[in-house]
Amino acid sequence: MNMTKLAAKAVNGDAGAFIDLVKQLENSLHYMAKSIVSKDEDVADALQETILKAYKSVTSLREPKFFKTWIFRILINECHNLMALRSRADVVSEVPPAASQQDEYAKVDLREAVDRLDEPQRIAVILHYYEDMPLRQVALALDISESAAKMRLLRARDTLQRSLSTFREGKMSYGNI
Repeated sequence: MNMTKLAAKAVNGDAGAFIDLVKQLENSLHYMAKSIVSKDEDVADALQETILKAYKSVTSLREPKFFKTWIFRILINECHNLMALRSRADVVSEVPPAASQQDEYAKVDLREAVDRLDEPQRIAVILHYYEDMPLRQVALALDISESAAKMRLLRARDTLQRSLSTFREGKMSYGNI
């Protein structure tokens, strides 16, 4: 059953439909939380709070077709709330280790480059490219205008392009030694 039909059932009080929706989005939600808070225990806390809040308020969702956008917005808010509660001075995610020289998959290079983006750009990229959300839904999830979402994506693409070309040039020069 597609997500919109499940969301409509969940809005009408079907707990099983809500569970099915969460199962469909589980990996995506986990990945998003991990990209914001980075620590596994914080990810688990954010996911738990998100699912609980979404379950309690799913019947108030006016547009079932926007369930995915709605739950991602809850998750992003929960991650930010968790970070504020933890009173972290450093809100930037840890930079992942550089890819090994033997890494032959450009996808891994891209994933690492995305993880190094600043948080607003990283979240926009994940929602738009990894979660296939249209620009309008990305803007709604981030509570910004469509033009601001478009600008974040443009800047993120520019940063990624520079980062990946620098990374590949570095790989090529090491290979020639």
